[in-house]
Amino acid sequence: MDIPRQGVLRKKKIKRFVYIGLVIAAIPLITYGLSKLKPAAPSVEAGTMIIDTVKRGDILRDVGGIGTLVPEELRWIPAFTSGKVEKRLVQQGAIVSPETVLFVLSNPEVEQSLIESQSQLRSAEAEYQNRKVELETQLLNQRAQGATVQADFSQAKLTAEANEELAKQGLVPELQLKQSRTRAEELAIRNDLEKQRLKMNQEAIKTQLAVQQAQLEQRRAMSQLRRQQVDQLQVRAGMSGIVQQVAVEVGQQVTPGQNLARVADHNKLKAEVRIPETQLKDIKLGQNATIDTRTGIVKGRVVRIDPAATGGTVTVDVALDGALPAGARPDMSVDGRIELERLLNVLYIQRPTFGQENNTITLFKVSPDGSTAERVKVMLGRQSVTSMEIRDGLNVGDRVIVSDTSAYDNVDRIRLN
Repeated sequence: MDIPRQGVLRKKKIKRFVYIGLVIAAIPLITYGLSKLKPAAPSVEAGTMIIDTVKRGDILRDVGGIGTLVPEELRWIPAFTSGKVEKRLVQQGAIVSPETVLFVLSNPEVEQSLIESQSQLRSAEAEYQNRKVELETQLLNQRAQGATVQADFSQAKLTAEANEELAKQGLVPELQLKQSRTRAEELAIRNDLEKQRLKMNQEAIKTQLAVQQAQLEQRRAMSQLRRQQVDQLQVRAGMSGIVQQVAVEVGQQVTPGQNLARVADHNKLKAEVRIPETQLKDIKLGQNATIDTRTGIVKGRVVRIDPAATGGTVTVDVALDGALPAGARPDMSVDGRIELERLLNVLYIQRPTFGQENNTITLFKVSPDGSTAERVKVMLGRQSVTSMEIRDGLNVGDRVIVSDTSAYDNVDRIRLN
C-alpha cells in the first residue's frame, strides 16, 4: 500500500515558478546581448574590386577631358553675286586647292552687264583716241603758226640790223630804218605771244586728255568689275583644305554674301578639350598638354581658355606642336591631358572612384592576409587624372579598394573571397 508523501506537489509548483521567472529574466539579457553583436560581414568577390597599393614617389599632376580636333583656319565660301546654282562640282570631304571650282552659278543680268560695259569701254577708248588726235592736230597747227611768226621775226631782225649798218653809211634813209625797226619789234612781240599761246595750249591739251582719260578709266573699271562678277559665277575655294559642309543644292537661288560651303585647312589642327569647371582653377596659358587621337599621341600647349562654361565644362584650346598622327582629321574625338605640376616624394594611390581633392573620405583597407577589408578614414590631397595624393590615414604598402563600394556604405567590414 502506497503512502503519499507530504509537500511534493508544492515543491514542483515552486520549481516551475522559479524556472519561468528565470526565463523571463533572461529574455532582456539575451536581447541586449544580441543587440551588441556586430552584423556578419558581407562577402565580396575580390576579383570584382580594384585594389591598389599605397606608394611614395613623384607623380605628374594633370587634368583631362574629352574633346575634338578642329581646324585652326576655317572659312565659309560665300556667293559674291546673286545667281542660280547650275552645277555642284565637289562633295563633303573633298580635298581642294585655292583654284578649285566648287559651284557654277548663272545670272543672265550679270552676263548682259558685262557685254554692255565692254561696248561702253570700246566706245570710250575710241572717243579718247579721237579727242587726242584732234588736240594733237591743233597743237601742230599752233606750232606751225608759231614757227612762221618766229621766221618772220628772225627775218625782220636781220633786216633791221642790216639797215642799221647801211644807215651809218648813209645808204638807207631814216624812214626805212625806222620801219624795219618797228617791224622787228612787232614780230618780236608776236613771237613771244605765240610761245606763250603754245605753252598754254599744251597745258590745256593735258587737262582735256586727263578728263577723257578719267572717263576711260571709269569705263575700264566698270568693265573689269562686270568681268569679275561673271568670273565669280564660278565659285572657287580660295584656300587649300577639305570641304566640311556644302550648304546649297543644284537649282537653288543664292544671294550675295550667302554661305555656300565651308572649307577647313586639314593640315593645321588644334584640339578643343572640355575640362570640368571644378578642375579649371589651376590651368594657365602655355601649360604643356598631350592629345591622344587613339592612333597616336601628340604634344601641345594651352593657347586659349574659354571664359564661359557650358554644361559644367570649359573649353580649352590646345595648339599641337608635333606632327599629326596618321588618320587625324577635323572633328575627330580625342582625349586631352593638361600638365599642371609635378608632385615630389608624396604618398599616392590610384584615383578612387569617389572622392575630391583636399577632402576626407573612407576607404576599405585590405588586411595583410587579404581575407577582409575594414573601413578607414583617409585625408586626400591633390589629384591628377589617374592618381590621388594621400595626406593622412594610410602608409606605404597599405592596400585599399579604390573601386566603387557604395553598395557597402552601411558596413565597416567586408570579407574578400
